[in-house]
Amino acid sequence: MSKTINVAMIGARFMGKAHSNAYLNVGKFFDLELQPVMKSVCARDAAGTQAFADQWGWERADTDWREVVAAGDIDLVDVCTPGDTHAPIAIAAAEAGKHVFCEKPLANTLEDARTMLAAVRKAGVRHMVNFNYRRCPAVSLARQMVEAGEIGEVRQWRATYLQDWLVDADSPYSWRMDKKIAGSGAHGDLNAHAIDLARFITGDEIAQVVGDMKTFVTERPYADGSGSGVGASGAAGKGGMGKVTVDDASIFLARFASGAIGTFEATRMAPGRKNYNRFEVSGSRGTLVWNFEDMNVLEYYSKDDPSNRQGFKRIMATEADHPYVAAWWPPGHVLGYEHGFVHGVYDLLQAIANGTEVAPDFRDGAQCVAVLEAVEKSVTAGSWQTVETVE
Repeated sequence: MSKTINVAMIGARFMGKAHSNAYLNVGKFFDLELQPVMKSVCARDAAGTQAFADQWGWERADTDWREVVAAGDIDLVDVCTPGDTHAPIAIAAAEAGKHVFCEKPLANTLEDARTMLAAVRKAGVRHMVNFNYRRCPAVSLARQMVEAGEIGEVRQWRATYLQDWLVDADSPYSWRMDKKIAGSGAHGDLNAHAIDLARFITGDEIAQVVGDMKTFVTERPYADGSGSGVGASGAAGKGGMGKVTVDDASIFLARFASGAIGTFEATRMAPGRKNYNRFEVSGSRGTLVWNFEDMNVLEYYSKDDPSNRQGFKRIMATEADHPYVAAWWPPGHVLGYEHGFVHGVYDLLQAIANGTEVAPDFRDGAQCVAVLEAVEKSVTAGSWQTVETVE
């Protein structure tokens, strides 16, 4: 019989739902050595948190994260809060001897990310960042194919992550528009994923960057109309405007350590694009293309095919021998957004059970923040910047 691990989740909104669903379902589809027990969900609003706990199956609802991470019945702390709170929660959890699962980006600054990494290393706990797109089967397959040399020497990387939820200037202000809380806008929210995918797929590090950022709408109405709220949703009110202190769009060029080059674009201002997270990686012998809006498909072009048979192939990554898929449905029965979270929780729980490493860990998360920060420095300096290496 499997042993159990008690989980506390800090944060109970969008990511809280995705993580809760993962804990509920991971043991139903995967053979686990550690079964998660959904012990505590913690957020500031007592009534709302209790309603969340009741809906998603958490045993109790708490409102003080400090008490939760110190609690003797908690083994794993899952951080689903805005970026400015990642560091204090994760550090306190590590110091209390808890394993830590943290949303991306790991921190709002490289200094905080390094401190978080030092804390989990000192404590000897397992630590993981939730870059969920790594665990889409088609993406994991792309990683395997690049590692196997199926596109040859990697030469170019192209990433675009496009959304449109802020196109309307009347879209309400939220914490995601406040640099003190969010760290950055589309850059940290979306380019963080693209950076992690680049590192994961190519196995290479981004060495130098130069970029630009733009805020198109500099003020937005508060959702509650009071001039004091930072609600994440709701109709725009008539009173009070919030100053937007983050970017709406971010672009940058990259030089990889291997000599490959790359382009990255992230925006929340692309009409018609809902979650258009796409990469294309070109090598000396072929190309791979993936887009989350068609997430089960990996496109593959190989120069090694006969000249009269060359062209992009659509690989439907739903076969039992594709990464993670054997646990799910018969071929052709596609997976969705939520499955990447289930796969991440599975890998984390197995690593804790077996005492093995898991990726992406806090070092990966900190290296991603190093790239994000170097891009911001390049915008200020107007020149190429070297990305710091996190050891």
